[in-house]
Amino acid sequence: MSSATRRTATQWGVYDVDVVDGRIASVRGIDLDPDPSPIGDTLVDGVHSLRIARPAVRQGWLDGGPDRARDRRGADSFVEVDWDVALRLAADEIDRVRTERGNQAIYGGSYGWASAGRFHHAQSQLHRFMNVIGGCTRSVGSYSTAAAQTILPHVVEQWYRMELEQTTWSEIADGGELVVSFGGLPVRNSQVSYGGITRHEVGDGIRRAHDRGVRFVTIGPQRSDTPGYTDHRWIPIRPGTDVALMLGVAHVLETEGLVDRSFLDRCAVGYERFEPYVRGESDGTPKTPEWAAAITGVPVDVITGLARDMARHRTLLNASWALQRAHHGEQPYWMLVVLACMLGDVGTTGGGFGFGHCNEGHIGSDGRRFGWAALPQGTSPITSIIPVARIADMLLSPNEPFDFDGHRLTYPEIDLVYWAGGNPFHHHQDLNRLVAAWQRPSTVIVHEPWWTPIARFADIVFPATTAQERIDVCMSSHDPYAHVMEQVVEPPADARSDHAIFAGIAERLGLGDAFTEGRDERAWMEHMWERSAERARADGFDLPSFDDFWAAGRYELPPAAEERAAWLADFRDDPAAHPLDTPSGRIEIFSDTIASFGYDDCPGHPVWLEPYERLGGALADRFPLHLVSHQPATRLHSQLDHSEFSRRHKIDDREVVRIHPDAAAERGIADGATVRLFNDRGACLAAARLDPDLAPDVLALPTGAWYAPAEPGVVGSLELGGNPNVLTRDVGTSSLAQGPSAHTCLVEIEPFTGKAPSPNVYEPPPLR
Repeated sequence: MSSATRRTATQWGVYDVDVVDGRIASVRGIDLDPDPSPIGDTLVDGVHSLRIARPAVRQGWLDGGPDRARDRRGADSFVEVDWDVALRLAADEIDRVRTERGNQAIYGGSYGWASAGRFHHAQSQLHRFMNVIGGCTRSVGSYSTAAAQTILPHVVEQWYRMELEQTTWSEIADGGELVVSFGGLPVRNSQVSYGGITRHEVGDGIRRAHDRGVRFVTIGPQRSDTPGYTDHRWIPIRPGTDVALMLGVAHVLETEGLVDRSFLDRCAVGYERFEPYVRGESDGTPKTPEWAAAITGVPVDVITGLARDMARHRTLLNASWALQRAHHGEQPYWMLVVLACMLGDVGTTGGGFGFGHCNEGHIGSDGRRFGWAALPQGTSPITSIIPVARIADMLLSPNEPFDFDGHRLTYPEIDLVYWAGGNPFHHHQDLNRLVAAWQRPSTVIVHEPWWTPIARFADIVFPATTAQERIDVCMSSHDPYAHVMEQVVEPPADARSDHAIFAGIAERLGLGDAFTEGRDERAWMEHMWERSAERARADGFDLPSFDDFWAAGRYELPPAAEERAAWLADFRDDPAAHPLDTPSGRIEIFSDTIASFGYDDCPGHPVWLEPYERLGGALADRFPLHLVSHQPATRLHSQLDHSEFSRRHKIDDREVVRIHPDAAAERGIADGATVRLFNDRGACLAAARLDPDLAPDVLALPTGAWYAPAEPGVVGSLELGGNPNVLTRDVGTSSLAQGPSAHTCLVEIEPFTGKAPSPNVYEPPPLR
């Protein structure tokens, strides 16, 4: 028996991995991590099982015919072929499409969470390949924060800067008095961090702030979205009505003389355009606590008391990322900024506003930030883009115009989808609509290690290596450490890295040298390190040589030369000397830019806009429960859902939906029972778990269960594993951001009668 211990990095932490006879036997957090994520256990069997053994081609596509049996995607069998055949098929198809239709007819799809490795970053590899061959249509933004990424640069600052610079937990502990979090502080989400995370410190940071006397208020449908050790006050609210509550608070501040006029005059513009809306002078509807209570379900005295409490104490207003993944999701983020300006705590230690504290592990951390070099991607000559959540619209409505952030664009006509990294059959909304859209292109090419849903919906599937089967470097701009990622285990015989797959296709297109530049994979990593060393010298410190770093296994950035100031403190002290990136240089309560776009669904200042469905609205008579589809605690998105660790937290391989005991009793639903969730968009099965810490008219079903239709490839088929995105609507947040609106979703639930079919996704598809 042979054994070894090697180090790997993931998006949920850095681990020492014990390998016995070539297989992962156990996983342990490293010495630096005070609170390692248990998601590491997904690697034990998940890396090895359900692997795509060799290149495979969908039978109907291989047979040919007028449409290559596109309607069989997701249901067809596959034919295994050798690498040369698969690479030639892919190269010939790419060449056909770019010759006959142009490169804009290729959609390069990827999502950046595939690996924590800086070189083997699937999205970077895909973009480099596509740019070498002449470009492609691509997406912009992210499913996580699309509305935030678009609205906040108009109001405050660029999103990437806010993620890196906003208020830390240490600052909250040092100077804060009250944290009011819309959507809570879901510590489970802080297990992960884009690009990797060395130390999980969010839980300790919250606890330290609590021990120093900071009080916490959670506003949301789930009490458990903030840790119990904070002794937080829970204010249940109807999901999607946070803007109405904020406006009710704003009315109290305005009418009781609690607004910080000095801060508004110095640091913001447009309050004089917003104030008449709050008072009701511009639309005839005063935004009183009584008005807000009727929409939100929050009592009048609670709204009034909350406003006065925030005015008396230094307050940090936080909004979970979930708030902006809803219809009109731009509005709660904009309104949160306005409310913080009215209170006047922006730029103080521990006060002001923040977004996503607890949504990723690096947000609120104290570590030094550094912009490590990435794989050069080149420049695409194709300017065709779509917002990331508008994939189905693009495929179903080619040549149709759409609005996005002040631009009038047109959906291209896509004939080939090339996907490497990510799973749209997890991220996207209304999966029945996506299934129909996915039948439109002539060809879908996918890189995947496992037989995931996106692999099953492909025409050509390349078996990719996992991060544990290759070397890499983990060096995130969010994290103060860089790590060597060792090859933990040997890859399956026919698996290749994304880089090697793209290099093989590029060679057959006569562009091999342009793609690789004559470097092997380690040489590329050394090149990236040397470019990082140039940046480090500009920042006043030196990196070790690449060989020394590789031998040491990790590197820690030196402390910053200057102590960090509170976020926006310089701006608060002197707005003229330290202007923001907005047109006025100040916080824009009213935005002339946004107003000039003329969008009815996103006017010039934050407003309450009726969503397409909500509790208390017209559709609630038919579908009286609001579905919250939160991030899972047992995996990252849908990654490694087939692992034993992920499946052990299910019941009969079905995801668990939490339901209030009163709602369950009304419907005859017992704890642990199989239930059917449904609305006009679709239906799925799940396993019920009774939870009194939910609002009575809310269901909570985590995302990430692998899409498991009873009839694969059939639009409207009953989903068997508890994937909530067969229920969510595929409509943009607004004309401004066109982000996903998954959290605006009404459903009904009932016991499932008869024998429930088992989810059919943890075995390979038929192979020939």
